Amino acid sequence: MTKTLEIKDLHVAIGGKEILKGVDLTLRQGEIHALMGPNGSGKSTLSYALMGHPSYEVLAGTAELDGENILELEADERAKKGLFLAFQYPTAIPGVTVANFLRHAVTNVRTPDRKEGEDLMPMREFRKELRETMEELGVDGEFARRYLNEGFSGGEKKRAEVLQLAMLRPAFAILDETDSGLDIDAVRLVSEGVNKVAARAGTGVLVITHYQRILNYIKPQFVHILFGGRIVENGGNELVDKLEREGYDWVREKYPDAAVDEDELERRALAESKFAF
Repeated sequence: MTKTLEIKDLHVAIGGKEILKGVDLTLRQGEIHALMGPNGSGKSTLSYALMGHPSYEVLAGTAELDGENILELEADERAKKGLFLAFQYPTAIPGVTVANFLRHAVTNVRTPDRKEGEDLMPMREFRKELRETMEELGVDGEFARRYLNEGFSGGEKKRAEVLQLAMLRPAFAILDETDSGLDIDAVRLVSEGVNKVAARAGTGVLVITHYQRILNYIKPQFVHILFGGRIVENGGNELVDKLEREGYDWVREKYPDAAVDEDELERRALAESKFAF
């Protein structure tokens, strides 16, 4: 049965400031969607809010996965329901190998009722599946014995995320600017991995990006423009082409109210970036 993720009138704040101002979006398994928008428009806010980051406060709205509002669940429960987030900046976990991390994650996602201390996925079964998946994705076997993301290049971190995606087989995967910091060869390799997983597992994919280049490899059927904290345009690849040619000036002219909100979001993002330094 095909699952659906339906986001309705989602309002989200961070630090007391409203970022998302009524997002509506529906994804189905097997579909590939692209969410585009300028920096500071709320793209990453959407991904973190959906996954349950504690710093993001849901003010209103729902996100229903097969009729259940996942916004009422803890982050690990959302993962067990079939939601996956590939981070823009994956965190290193020293002392935990990729294989050990994946064995625990796969066990908990596939057996959501498992209690702490109960048996993990049998080692022989896990190793066989991991080896086959790494071969399919073109990942060197040594990768599994390294500590997760420690000393990884940008491309290796993103390939580790794709390996997690392939092993966890989620119903829906959110890729938060997966192309950030990657050269063109790394973008191609990561995209090929995502395409293989989407085709094999029927995973619904939401690609969050403000660049066209990753969409040359991961071909979306649906494209959405997030501007000023709300989705203002829905369409196909013609929207990607138009943004590449004209930028966001035409969006600003067409949606003046959203442009006011976008300017405020950009000012806030700039102020926070200066404060961070």
